[in-house]
Amino acid sequence: MYEFSDLMGKNIEIEISGGYFYSGILVDSGLDIIVLYVGKTGAFLYIPSVHIQRIKESKKEENSTYDEPPLEKPLESESQVISFRRILTNAKGRFVEVYVTGKKAIHGYLTSILNDYFVFYSPVYKTVFISMNHVKWLIPYPENATPYSLDSKFLPVNPAKIPLARSFDEQCKKLENQLVVIDGGDSSEKIGLLKKAVNKRLTLITAERETVYRNLEHVKTIYLAN
Repeated sequence: MYEFSDLMGKNIEIEISGGYFYSGILVDSGLDIIVLYVGKTGAFLYIPSVHIQRIKESKKEENSTYDEPPLEKPLESESQVISFRRILTNAKGRFVEVYVTGKKAIHGYLTSILNDYFVFYSPVYKTVFISMNHVKWLIPYPENATPYSLDSKFLPVNPAKIPLARSFDEQCKKLENQLVVIDGGDSSEKIGLLKKAVNKRLTLITAERETVYRNLEHVKTIYLAN
């Protein structure tokens, strides 16, 4: 155990970047990640430390019937020292929820992990490239669960057909001259033709034929428009 060892096993309240609050039991921590068990939902939240704004001990609700955390955690073993990258590696091929930005989480499967981003297959968005720097939390679903209760035969979890680069900026360069959606398309200025990806800057042509320049450091996700 590394950070917050004095809070281990206790009920805590945590504030995450973006104004999100969770309460639960702190069940593990590593150099750059903590694990929170939320009894109300029975979910384990894997939260990168970089996005933790505040943590404090909280009182357990009186007459609470919430279950104590299971002894076995879904993405780790007792012998492992956890880290964000190790958790991502252990989550490969398992149905998970990843929250990065906006009002919606992305549901699907990790298929590849690179230097500073990972490749995610979503039944809705297909292949999504996600910057590790912006992941707020990851929640694994039960081992045999599938997204939207789809039959596994409708889930062709295949690696991206696009050749994968080692870094997020190099991967964006491979998407040049194609229609892309940035950060889930939460703005019309984040959907368009990617003309250039150079010097950590994206040049995008929108549907209105406007040229928009984006700082790649603030780009959280990118995928090809279907």
